[in-house]
Amino acid sequence: MEEKEKFMREALKEAKKAYDKLEVPVGAVIVKNGKIIAKAHNLKETKNDTTNHAEILAIQKASKKLQSWRLLDCEMYVTLEPCSMCAGALINSRIKKVYIGATDEKTGAAGSVLNLFEDYTFNHKVEVEKGILKKDCENILKEFFKVLRKTK
Repeated sequence: MEEKEKFMREALKEAKKAYDKLEVPVGAVIVKNGKIIAKAHNLKETKNDTTNHAEILAIQKASKKLQSWRLLDCEMYVTLEPCSMCAGALINSRIKKVYIGATDEKTGAAGSVLNLFEDYTFNHKVEVEKGILKKDCENILKEFFKVLRKTK
């Protein structure tokens, strides 16, 4: 199995944890030198905090572990395209590259609605690669919302 797929599968495991908590199933992992240094999943509903997206929580954990807000040689694997808040956090944390599973046509800030990584000139450039285990990442979201609609 390719390394990218291996790490995205770990992000999907995090998404499943969110799913089980009735959170939108998004998972993120941060990798440095081929090792996972942080994992997180959405906790917006659980914590009643808008900022508790998987990406933000993973950045916080990685920063704590590395004792630095600069995540220069780190890469993030995230199951869903980051929103503008998370894309901004990725830029500000100096993440080297983000690997994205599914695109987000409603709030995606890596090209779906807007592209913070390409269309603006910031002091740091984040590389982006999309479509890693795209179907798996889409399916967990589709299944979640199908179940959620039935329970409402």
